[in-house]
Amino acid sequence: MAWLVTGGAGYIGSHVVRAFGAAGIDTVVIDDLSSGHESFVAPQTAFVRGTILDGALLADVFAQHSITGVMHIAGFKYAGVSVQRPLHTYEQNVTGTATLLGAMEQAGVDTIVFSSSAAVYGTPDVQLVTEDTPKNPQSPYGESKLIGEWLLRDQGVAKGIKHTSLRYFNVVGSGDDDLYDTSPHNLFPLVFDALLAGRTPRINGDDYPTPDGTCVRDYVHVADLAHSHVAAARRLEAGDRLEPAYNLGSGDGVSVREIMTTVAEVTGIDFTPEIAPRRPGDPARIVASGELAARDLEWEMRHSLADMVSSAWRAREAAATSAG
Repeated sequence: MAWLVTGGAGYIGSHVVRAFGAAGIDTVVIDDLSSGHESFVAPQTAFVRGTILDGALLADVFAQHSITGVMHIAGFKYAGVSVQRPLHTYEQNVTGTATLLGAMEQAGVDTIVFSSSAAVYGTPDVQLVTEDTPKNPQSPYGESKLIGEWLLRDQGVAKGIKHTSLRYFNVVGSGDDDLYDTSPHNLFPLVFDALLAGRTPRINGDDYPTPDGTCVRDYVHVADLAHSHVAAARRLEAGDRLEPAYNLGSGDGVSVREIMTTVAEVTGIDFTPEIAPRRPGDPARIVASGELAARDLEWEMRHSLADMVSSAWRAREAAATSAG
């Protein structure tokens, strides 16, 4: 009896696999390693290298393992790049999800937790995003995640699958020193890579209508995120009815300048960030309520901003040391 974790060799997926293990639940990982790392998968975890676009491979995985549910995290996740690669984004995130749901149906597996995104909201003009905030995705990535939620909804109506979708905001930190964020587009890796290379990190715009002029975002620790994935899986398996979607948000924002200040304090590297022009389309503030997830999914902000930065920096330093 095990859960299949698609994308389980990635930054978030590998943390979810570790959280399942800590809860005593076996997992099987499938990942094409396009952005994941086989080294992130624990040796005792069954690993299949391949794509969820391969229906025959998925059928084999379901046939060879006693899969009771699916944690669907695999996908093309770069919102900015998706504008230049819309067809690739839709293939990976929409066709891939449909193929996975089809394989689940054939195998008689009826439980799935879907990795969605704050990108389904676009740039909401509200102080606090709730699950009912209008959806207005502004990239093929955001659109593909919203379609993924619809696919689960419609398969639920048609076939009775049990499902929920978890909308991530800014996921940071590390729960294990051998797991770290390797995205070339996320703030923490960009800042750390600059410091390790002797460059000065950059802030894109300091003239926003926010307390310190820099963008405010909702940062959550990856270990807290992983914990609620396991909680969602357990509740669905128990037959509990969950909401169609949950925001995994803090309810409180942190500015980019605050991030930079904390990075300097944690790393001991004194720097004054360079100020660059705004990036087109960057909203001043996006912060979400996590009240529903706190009610149903054991969602809790267990880590401070200093914890997020220090755990991420420790893991990134460890990776740099091992690579050197």
